[in-house]
Amino acid sequence: MFISGKKLKIHLLYLLIILITLSAASLLASKYALSVTHITASTGKISSSLRIVQLTDLHDSSFGRGNSRLIRKVREQDPDVILITGDLVNAKQENTEIAVNLIKNLVKIAPVYCSDGNHEVEYQENYGTDLHELYREAGAQILDREYQDVEIAGQQLRIGGIYGYCLPAKYESEARADETEFLTRFQDTDRLKILMCHMPVCWVINESLDEWNVDYVFAGHVHGGEVILPFAGGIYAPDMGWFPGRLEGEFKSKDQEKTLILSRGLGTTEMIPRFNNIPEIMVVDIDGEK
Repeated sequence: MFISGKKLKIHLLYLLIILITLSAASLLASKYALSVTHITASTGKISSSLRIVQLTDLHDSSFGRGNSRLIRKVREQDPDVILITGDLVNAKQENTEIAVNLIKNLVKIAPVYCSDGNHEVEYQENYGTDLHELYREAGAQILDREYQDVEIAGQQLRIGGIYGYCLPAKYESEARADETEFLTRFQDTDRLKILMCHMPVCWVINESLDEWNVDYVFAGHVHGGEVILPFAGGIYAPDMGWFPGRLEGEFKSKDQEKTLILSRGLGTTEMIPRFNNIPEIMVVDIDGEK
């Protein structure tokens, strides 16, 4: 069937309009919508179920006035504990109100534990503000190369936090000796071990998940790769370069005993906007053996 040049141009124009509309919708959804991702796991280290909500990489974003939509979504999940794995703030924007207000509301839902991201570290260097103190005053527990042995939902847990790469011990250097020392202490328990670590790279590609005896690691930082392509994954990630593959969800150690939970997070500061990448609330249900 022959299509005239004029009709072909019209068809191409319609196609272009559709592609532009879909792209605009994806960009808007990737900035303002909220998704909930559910992961189910099991362990013999607890006797009943535990629900964890992870939030990461807010980057001063707002979902409704005072983050009302985000807070409501978290409340609907009915978590036993909330983990915030860094980058609530932006390092180059002197504003803590959004982060502090969010924590104040989240602690009304469940205990909140925070670890640093690179933006917390840089923010404190840039402005001299003690973010740890602000977050504590808002009601959160701040864990910076520290851990707490706690009972939550009747289960005995060790929850820790660290900002660093967490390389396997064979890569130990003077600069990373404190990381190795912390992880060695952290893993020495029979409790269920839950670690907040903003940076996922070494857990994904440097065998840290096999090296360290940590049951669950929760990470963020890479925003799912910013732009997510079907069948290809994210197009770029800090420390991992271009087209690093899948950068979200559940990753297992070789023996299938240890798990990395990597969230796409909620916001971004990159020059590349999020695309096909809906802001994410991560929900992990860990079922115990009764």
